[in-house]
Amino acid sequence: MKVRIFNDAGAGREFILAERDMRAAELSPRMREGVQRVFGEDLTAEEVVTRILRDVREQGDSAVRHYAREIDGAELDALRVSDDETSDALATVPQDIQDALRFAAERIRSFHEKQHIDSWIDFSPEGALGQMIRPLERVGLYAPGGTAPYPSSLLMTAIPARVAGVREIVICAPPERNGRIAPITAVAAHIAGATHVFKIGGAQAIGAMAFGTNSVPKVDKILGPGNIFVVLAKRQVYGEVAIDALPGPTETLLIADHTADPGLCAADMLAQAEHDQMASAILVTTSAELAQRVNAELEKQLTPLSREPVARESLEHNGAIIVVNDLPEAFDLSNAYAPEHLCLLIEKPWDWISSVEHAGGIFIGESSPEVIGDYTAGPSHVMPTGGTARFSSPVNISDFVKVISVIGLNEEGLRKVGPTAATVARAEGLTAHAAAVERRLERLRPD
Repeated sequence: MKVRIFNDAGAGREFILAERDMRAAELSPRMREGVQRVFGEDLTAEEVVTRILRDVREQGDSAVRHYAREIDGAELDALRVSDDETSDALATVPQDIQDALRFAAERIRSFHEKQHIDSWIDFSPEGALGQMIRPLERVGLYAPGGTAPYPSSLLMTAIPARVAGVREIVICAPPERNGRIAPITAVAAHIAGATHVFKIGGAQAIGAMAFGTNSVPKVDKILGPGNIFVVLAKRQVYGEVAIDALPGPTETLLIADHTADPGLCAADMLAQAEHDQMASAILVTTSAELAQRVNAELEKQLTPLSREPVARESLEHNGAIIVVNDLPEAFDLSNAYAPEHLCLLIEKPWDWISSVEHAGGIFIGESSPEVIGDYTAGPSHVMPTGGTARFSSPVNISDFVKVISVIGLNEEGLRKVGPTAATVARAEGLTAHAAAVERRLERLRPD
């Protein structure tokens, strides 16, 4: 295996900045075969999602059960995870894994409790102006399953929701063929304090939470990562409910200089690549020698991995090593790419963080690998992908609250701001607006 090495930084830039539109993304042969089997024709991912959402909206639980049977191979009677199923999961998952999940949960909780988004009212001689912060009433969280369960993603969304004060947390996770969700997912939901947990995966889970069914309550906002069908479903239900973002394939960009350990660089790239075939692991380096040594390390470390085929395909199709002239050029390239994860394996990394304009998270130095951010650092690992770090943020407390403006002017305040408001209203041709203010001002004039 050879990862692309670009000694021409311009060519490397063009490769990693190539447009990636999830709606037009090619399905893998395995996915296309599944689509043909379920729908009897060759559909695009967008068409599949449109059809599933239509069925869930019109048929509710029966559509959810149909797609669980056809897509997941699971026969479902009750869609909700019962207390008995949760108890069985707690008895099944080894204690050391449960302890690790609780440790991670406490780190996530502690980090998000440090975020402060508070109500405020400013009282003055003119009255009061301010904002009330209120938590969302009910949120829906998608816990991906697919080729493997990801209890860490569940913790990274459910715990910030709890800290924010959300009253009802609805979780959907794909069922296994035995009609249950993965035990480790059930344990994570229990640790996170989920209100409702359902055995529903894919676009049908997004539809159930967005529209509501007899079993699944309609939520106010849907959050969490998933595959292409989940992402496209979130896009289609936006407006029916709020969403956090449209997380695409995960990505890491490493900036490394001559001081970096090539073995650690390769290990970090492989940790990203093993997520799935569409993941992107990019190394940008000022050292041509390091580029060659990392490429050799990738092959050496790849062979014994449990997900070697997945990581290999990811690196061959989406991986890249780009040699640049200096660190300013490296950071310029990184800011253009706006990576989900930015890892700084350079001498004096703290001297360079002010050069970062766009990134979901910055991992500073060799003791802060992105993997730690995935599990136990504390910040949510649900971060913006596909260049959306230019305008969006990792999941945090603000995702689970809304702002209500408070306006309480007294007569003095009305005298001060009312005439100008009426002037602007008349300029817009809204005479009823102007009159609503002017009638009040008339009452304040002395006889």
